[in-house]
Amino acid sequence: MKRLFVLIGILWVAIGLSAQEHETPNAQQARRMFMETYNMIFGDTGSQLRYKVNIIGIYKTEGTIWTKGKKSKFIDEKYIAWNDDVTYYRLERKKNRVTIYDAHSEERDKYATKFKFVPENYTYSIKDSDKGYYITLKAKKGVKGIKEARCLLDKKTRYPISVRIKLGIFHTTIKISDVRVGEIHDSFFKFPREQYPNCEYVDKR
Repeated sequence: MKRLFVLIGILWVAIGLSAQEHETPNAQQARRMFMETYNMIFGDTGSQLRYKVNIIGIYKTEGTIWTKGKKSKFIDEKYIAWNDDVTYYRLERKKNRVTIYDAHSEERDKYATKFKFVPENYTYSIKDSDKGYYITLKAKKGVKGIKEARCLLDKKTRYPISVRIKLGIFHTTIKISDVRVGEIHDSFFKFPREQYPNCEYVDKR
């Protein structure tokens, strides 16, 4: 579960990079295209996508993520989580247990909230290819954590296709599919408590 949140966090960070001073024309183009994608995925109309990841056979998962501004929802084989930007609910499906947090509390996932991304610690570039546009981030000397990230964007839609990351000596690729933008209603992020009357509830707000 912890690895899943980190991977999702890396994906969101990679899509939504900030500007840097003294950028080359190539880096400026990379940033502009990132921001276009960011606004589509995290804009006011909302979006959804499927993800799939396999870390050298050690950790394997796939699921669906919905986002809309600060609101989010995801489903995989073990968990379902709803975040309406006020309250965060996480359902452990096998245990039939729902844990409740304040949506802005770091307690809801201590491991993922330790992940800090500093845009100035990386250099950016873009490369055209037959598969799409590759946006590459490379860590500057001495930077810990993510050493390199490479995001592939569809040429026509600018939707993300994959994000390949390097953490230490390990590489992994998050494959992305079935991207849909728009028509995501706010009610979708509300926890439907009436559907889970027999769950154990743990309130940590």
